[in-house]
Formats: sequence, structure tokens, C-alpha cells
Amino acid sequence: MADVARLAGVSHQTVSRVLNGHPNVRAETQARVQAAIEELGYRRNSSARALVTRRTGVIGVVAFDTTHYGPAQTLAGIEHAARADGYFLSVVTLQTVTPAAVREAMDYLAQQSVEGYVVIAPKRAVVEGLADQPAGRPVVAVEGGEAPDLPMVCVDQVGGGYLATRHLLDLGHRTVHHVGGPRDWLEAEGRIEGWRRALEEAGAEVPEPHFGDWRPRSGYDIGVRLARDPGITAVFVANDQMALGTLRALAEAGVRVPEDVSVVGFDDIPESEFFTPPLTTVAQDFTEVGRRGIGLLIDLLKEPGGATAEPPARRVVPARLVIRTSTAPARP
Repeated sequence: MADVARLAGVSHQTVSRVLNGHPNVRAETQARVQAAIEELGYRRNSSARALVTRRTGVIGVVAFDTTHYGPAQTLAGIEHAARADGYFLSVVTLQTVTPAAVREAMDYLAQQSVEGYVVIAPKRAVVEGLADQPAGRPVVAVEGGEAPDLPMVCVDQVGGGYLATRHLLDLGHRTVHHVGGPRDWLEAEGRIEGWRRALEEAGAEVPEPHFGDWRPRSGYDIGVRLARDPGITAVFVANDQMALGTLRALAEAGVRVPEDVSVVGFDDIPESEFFTPPLTTVAQDFTEVGRRGIGLLIDLLKEPGGATAEPPARRVVPARLVIRTSTAPARP
């Protein structure tokens, strides 16, 4: 910074004011300082700056299995929101999820001097790993539906499952079968809870659910079994990828969608409107989840003691039903 000041013919303090966007610097002086910065290739020493300000401008993120659409889009939403607020991310992606692995990831991020944490917590083991959160840095759980002691942001998974099932019941289907996600995923639990609630409210039969692994192959294998039951007229599938497999299995068995069986998915992936037929599904606003998650963390960073505020803030993003042509009124 002293070299920049010398080349621009100004004081060290003036260079600092220009770098920090201070309004009381003449445009001519700003131009000279910026020209000197470009000529010398000057870049701020973030470590030195952090020692003075105790701020690094970096948020630590613990993510899990970003090969799946939901976690990947959640991470993208968090990154976009962080950049919009002037923060960068340091991300640790876990291949296997255990409470110990979550704590190890947070310890690593603490060594990078992150200001706080956003933890994408779709599985119960992640929530358990947050029980012993590091002191002194706020933590926000995203999609951690069972993180009662932490600030949390999530999509209304229960409401989304309810919307999907209620839509099929309103079309005259006597009951709705369910292809669920993995049993240890909190999102899958929320969707099945919403499905069951809608059926029970309607006084409809609650069939035994089937469980897949989020991937199209598992949806296909379950769809092969569903196609053998001529009494099935409606299926709610817990994500669009499994729904794709289910549609394929039904088509191969000669079961028409939606004439014979109506199908609803979840996520509204970009490809879902191009399925055969285009898939009715439940949309999640991942951009809003990221915005609210980062906003909540920044609020905690601004308030002394915010990380331990009681009760922890909880922000729920509504789900939205997107109706396409894979659903129709029940056949007589």
C-alpha cells in the first residue's frame, strides 16, 4: 500500500480510503490511485486485513452429495446469495455423512478463519453432528428440518407433499400411492408426512409406501411393481428423477399416463417439463433458500450474541405445485 501511495503521490491513508470506497476522495485522486494499483498489480493481503478487522469475508459451507439435484441447487443458491452480499465461500463436501465427519469439516473451516457456517443438512446424521457446534461462530442449518436448537432455513417439505397428494385427491383418485426417498433423508420424511396427512384428512386409504434412492433406476424398479396392480390410479413420487424411472416402467407395461395412472413428482428439475408426458411436480425455490440462509447468517454476524439467541430463528420457504399433463381426473 505504501508503494501505491508513493507512485500516486498521495498518503497511505488516502489509498486506504480509496480501497474502502470512502466518499470524501476527489475523483481525480481516485483515478491516480487506481492507476497506480493497476500498474503495480497491488492486491490486498486478506490475512493481514483480517488481523486488523477480525473479518475475513468468508463463510464456511458444509455440503453433502452435490450429485443430487436438491443439494446441488441449494449450494448454488447459497453461493449466489453470499456473493451478492460481498462474501465468498469455503466449501467442504462430505462423501459420507457421520456426526464425526461433520464436526471434522467444521474444524477444518474454522482453521480457514471463516466468519460463520452454513450447513446443508438433509440427513439426520448431519443434524446430529451439529449438536456440538463450534463456539464463537454462528451456524445456520439449511434443509435441517429437525435442527430445533439451531437457526434454520428450509423448504416446506411437508406442505409440498400435502400439495401433491391433495391435487391427486381433488382429481377424484380414491387414494395415492407413494414412492419415497431414502429413509434417512429429512426431506423424504417431510414429503411422506405431507402425503400421509392429506390422505388421512380425506379419509382415504393409506397404502404402504415404497422407498427408492432418489435415482431413476430405483423409480423404474418400483414402477415395474406398481404397474402390476390394476387398482392403482395415482402415484406421488418423492423426486423427479425417480418419477422419470416410474414413467418409463409404466409405459413399458402398457399403462397410460395420465389416462390410467396420474403421476406427480417433486423438485421441478429443468427436464421435467420435457418428460413424456410433461410432469406435474412440486417446485422448490432454491434461490430463495440461499438468500434467506445467507441473510439469517449475516443477521447473526451483526448481532453480538446472535449465535445463541433464543429461540433460534426458523425460516420456511413455501413449496409450489406446477401442474402439467401427467395428471388427470380419475378414470370411472
